[in-house]
Amino acid sequence: MDTRRLLRTTAITLATVGLLASGCTGESSSPQVSGGSSGASAPPAGASPALEPYYTQKLKWRACGVPGFECATMKAPLDYADPTGETIDLAVARKKATGPGKRLGSLLVNPGGPGGSAIGYLQAYAGIGYPAPVRAQYDMVAIDPRGVARSEPVECLTGKEMDTYTQTDQTPDDTAEQKRLAAAYKKFAAGCKKRSGKVLPHVSTVEAARDMDVLRAVLGDEKLSYVGASYGTFLGATYAELFPDRAGRLVLDGAMDPALAAREVNRDQTAGFETAFRSFAADCIKQPDCPLGNKSVADASTRLKDFFKKLDEKPVPAGGGRVLGESLATTGVFTAMYDESLWPQLREALNSAQAGDGAPLLAMADTYFERESDGSYANLMYANAAVNCLDLPPAFTAPDGVQSAVKEFEKASPVFGRSFAWASLNCGYWPVPATGKAHRIEAKGADPIVVVGTTRDPATPYKWAQSLAEQLSSGTLLTYDGDGHTAYGRGSDCIDTAINTFLLEGKPPADGKRC
Repeated sequence: MDTRRLLRTTAITLATVGLLASGCTGESSSPQVSGGSSGASAPPAGASPALEPYYTQKLKWRACGVPGFECATMKAPLDYADPTGETIDLAVARKKATGPGKRLGSLLVNPGGPGGSAIGYLQAYAGIGYPAPVRAQYDMVAIDPRGVARSEPVECLTGKEMDTYTQTDQTPDDTAEQKRLAAAYKKFAAGCKKRSGKVLPHVSTVEAARDMDVLRAVLGDEKLSYVGASYGTFLGATYAELFPDRAGRLVLDGAMDPALAAREVNRDQTAGFETAFRSFAADCIKQPDCPLGNKSVADASTRLKDFFKKLDEKPVPAGGGRVLGESLATTGVFTAMYDESLWPQLREALNSAQAGDGAPLLAMADTYFERESDGSYANLMYANAAVNCLDLPPAFTAPDGVQSAVKEFEKASPVFGRSFAWASLNCGYWPVPATGKAHRIEAKGADPIVVVGTTRDPATPYKWAQSLAEQLSSGTLLTYDGDGHTAYGRGSDCIDTAINTFLLEGKPPADGKRC
């Protein structure tokens, strides 16, 4: 069972992130914020003077986990409407610019999610894998957003409860199964409220963007330089909307469309995964080991649907006392849609499952859910729901609404439509009302912003990048004609050169440039 709108960077990168132990632990909470950082700027015009201690706090950097990286804990108001009230501890990490060349300040990175650990991403990839000229001139920096990973993480279920949750039938065939699915969503939401009730109302994207501005000031940067992937594009666009005069060189890769309501987001993403699957199927039927036959894409689609139906009726053993049912198999399949390098692994996993061994496909689903071998889970799925359900009103509030929309979703994707429609119900039972709403983001007055879209991106359909680039008053669209989720650092010299030039020289690519 997936959580609504889980927008990820590549499966390979986040699998690494999920397994990485950074050793970056938080310090004890304190209502006091010490000042004194040089180069920090004042709070935004019109903001409460009580925010000034946050903007002028001095971070205490220390070695953590991975050689070459430093960690610190930054204080922020739990509630920006009450900056003299409780605080929240936010984990920050950096790797200083390696030189040579002029230092350009800090480059903040975020891998998406919502719920992906930015610190894990920095230490596993961005801080060591971004192009050398970028790392030479920028301090590479990450902050785990509030409620995520090391920043007072949202918690909801035990490992065993999460195992049960992910196995719940997500394509209910009758009223009884619909009630069981709704009960699973209710239990998930109740667990979040019980374990994380204090932080749950304060993990919105707007609040995370405000935290980014505090960090920018504390680091001594006049403007924010930023690379955000997937959901990170919404976070970056929100920052530009709130602080257009402080938005510097922003790259939004695998863009979301902030103007879409939750139902539209889920339906478009359903279509995106269908596009990605058809690309996989077109490649698969050419391979001698294709588990979906060698006839046509349409036939492959039918075979996969039949396979899911069989698993719905009778799951197959997957080792360790676990079984592979339809929901987990569906998750395993669409996990591979994030990166075409996973296609051979998916073919092998589907062949194994059809032969009665569900372990390989289950392992792919476990990677998606960030389930560890000891049965514990990272907080990705919990934070994902908490942020999504706060940012937008729910797509559906009851099973009847989903049932009436199933055909619409199945039209978008014959393979995934039914599952994705029912997954869209999870925010319908959320214990905290949404504080955000769909709207256009123009960010008038911001410096040029580069929006990157991949034509066959499953999680963030290409048309979303087109829409965001059009909305932003200074948006520039950069297109990658290819497969997989996001484009920067995934093998296209054309894309990488255009983004590197922008980050290092401030020169955006020509609007509409295609790679």
